[in-house]
Amino acid sequence: MPEDICAVILAAGEGKRMKSNRPKVLSPVLFKPMLQWVIDSAYSAGVCNICVVTGYMHEDVEKYLSDLNACGNRPGVAHVLQPERKGTGHAAMMAVPFLREHRGGNVLILNGDAPFVDAQVIGEALKDHSENGNAVTVVSAVLDDPTGYGRIVRDPDTHLISAIVEQKDADWETLSICEINSGAYWFKVDDLLDILNHIKNDNAQGEYYLTDAVKLLIEHGKRADAHTTSEANAVLGANDCLQLNSLNSIARDSIVSAHMRDGVEIPCRDGIIIGPDVTIGSDTCVLPGTILQGKTTIGCGCTLGPNSLLCDCCVGDHVVLNSVQCESCTIEASQAIAPFTVINHR
Repeated sequence: MPEDICAVILAAGEGKRMKSNRPKVLSPVLFKPMLQWVIDSAYSAGVCNICVVTGYMHEDVEKYLSDLNACGNRPGVAHVLQPERKGTGHAAMMAVPFLREHRGGNVLILNGDAPFVDAQVIGEALKDHSENGNAVTVVSAVLDDPTGYGRIVRDPDTHLISAIVEQKDADWETLSICEINSGAYWFKVDDLLDILNHIKNDNAQGEYYLTDAVKLLIEHGKRADAHTTSEANAVLGANDCLQLNSLNSIARDSIVSAHMRDGVEIPCRDGIIIGPDVTIGSDTCVLPGTILQGKTTIGCGCTLGPNSLLCDCCVGDHVVLNSVQCESCTIEASQAIAPFTVINHR
């Protein structure tokens, strides 16, 4: 990744349908807030200068970011406040001072409640963006059922983007398009700054949309294209607890399958939940009812479960943990732990 890149993560939404006392972006997928998934993806793609746009319950989000920055193992994450939620374009306007610090570069804009946009997709989209000299590159996906998403309309001759049309504004021909806008973008910073203040809110919602920035760039003769990812999950977010459960199910299945491909034995998936930052050595067997959270690291040749819980633990090789609960502790290789033991070094 080149050095002249940065990211703005939109995290101001209220998420009323969650019916929760926390901001939507702090809702967990496999014990990890959705916002953290997005930040980690940006970092993994080499994007280290990050600004989060906060809004609803911004004190909670800002405290989370402060605690994250206090860990000190990564560059700090900045934040700006969107005091009134007036759309994605308005959220980007709040980050103008941050963007000005990165003139001449490129900015990645992501939604804080779309946890599955991964580092590979981000990197591939930037490669397309830079090599083709695009003013904006939209990350798109092709869905069997695109209902509810904005459609990517392409010029029949150049195959570049000619418009992004929201579902409610689309005619029947446009509704038949299956390529959709994920809500993730790469912009040239200077081009974005040039047109942000020209976005209007003359629509039924009275909001400023980031898709209108794409429209304005096209009208100004700038090149707009889309990087189409094969990862359909990259567009998924959650607006209520049912959708949040779906994200958890997708992530759980993906992570368990990945560990099995890496040589971890899981005879039965029932009740097994493994967080995204857990590492497990080969020939370890994970039995039903086992939950692994946080930065837990498991050695080789272990047996975990049934019915064990580990959070932020380091476990050596050849350890058997049957009906054990451990938090923030280290278990040496071949150490014997009696069933029903509780260890908490927090």
